[in-house]
Formats: sequence, structure tokens, C-alpha cells
Amino acid sequence: MTQLEHRFNDGNPELPVLLLLHGTGGGPDDLLGLVEHLSPGSATLAPAGPVSENGMARWFRRLAEGVFDFEDVVTRAHQLANFVVGARERYGLAGRRIVAVGFSNGANIAAAVALLRPDAVREAVLFAGMAPLPDPPRLDLTGSRVFLANGRRDPMAPLDSADRLAELLAERGVAVTRSLHPGGHQITADGLTAARDWL
Repeated sequence: MTQLEHRFNDGNPELPVLLLLHGTGGGPDDLLGLVEHLSPGSATLAPAGPVSENGMARWFRRLAEGVFDFEDVVTRAHQLANFVVGARERYGLAGRRIVAVGFSNGANIAAAVALLRPDAVREAVLFAGMAPLPDPPRLDLTGSRVFLANGRRDPMAPLDSADRLAELLAERGVAVTRSLHPGGHQITADGLTAARDWL
């Protein structure tokens, strides 16, 4: 399997497996606190972002704040997808729902995997995410579903880019559910509740 440093915690086999994808500068434990809000008792698969930016872990390179290295996005999306496919075998997860849960940079890589590799990720909860690629291939993603939670005043993930992500997904057949809050770059209690109901 593609090697990414990660943590795996087995959970209730009846519940979805949560693929936890941290934001810039985070680590595998960052989103564990969300599990109790989203799906208590779920198994968790939490890898670490393989790219270092000034010592901070990320999922892909960027050329400047808010300017992604699109070639690297594609490379790293396939790397993460291959990791998920391998983890399915390694941990006996075949046939179980795997739901990506990402914040910020983690949401962006989850979106890229959902757009590029439906064999790895068919369901995703994206907090403060934005469009990771300008023009992803037009795969038929019917059967995939994505939940987007964004702040109307988020300087890091502007609403127009989040709107663009929703468009890219819907154009390819993904069932998109959105939750907007008045704040900025954060995960809100209302967003968590809406995501739990969606799950």
C-alpha cells in the first residue's frame, strides 16, 4: 500500500469508517475530537499530510497563499487514493463505507480525491474547503455524495471558490449538500450537527 504515516483505530463495523484529513500544520490526531460529534464509535483512519511547508504538514504544495500547485494536487490526490485503497485491504475494510472528513487543506485534498478517484472516496464531509482543481476530468460520479460547510466571511476559502467546488461536483453527478455559516475559517457546532444528520 502507498505509505503515509497514519493512525488507525478500529470501531463498530456497522458504522462508517472516517478518513480524517487535517488542515495545514496539523497531524493525524487533529480531527479525532470530531468523531464523537459526527459518528460516535466509528473506526478512524487518520494519515499525515506528506508535504512540508516551512515545517508544517500539508497535503499538497502551493505556489502562494490560496494559489495551488495543480500538478501536485493531482499527484497527491492519487497518492492518498492509493493509500485508502491499500488501507481497505490491510485493515479488512472491504464493503464498509469510508467517508472522508477534512478541514481546510484536508478538505481540499478530499475534494480532489472525490473528483479524481471514486474508487477510493465516494462520500466526503468538507469543512472550509474550496475548488482544488480548475478543470478536473469529467468522470461520471453518480452515486457519490459530498457535504460542504463553509463560512460566508472565510478569507482562506472564499465563498466563490466553494461555490465553484459545488458546481464541479454537481456537474459530474455528485449529490451535494451545503451548510453555510456567517463566520470565517472554522468548524461550527451547527456545521457539525448538519454533517452528522447528513451522515
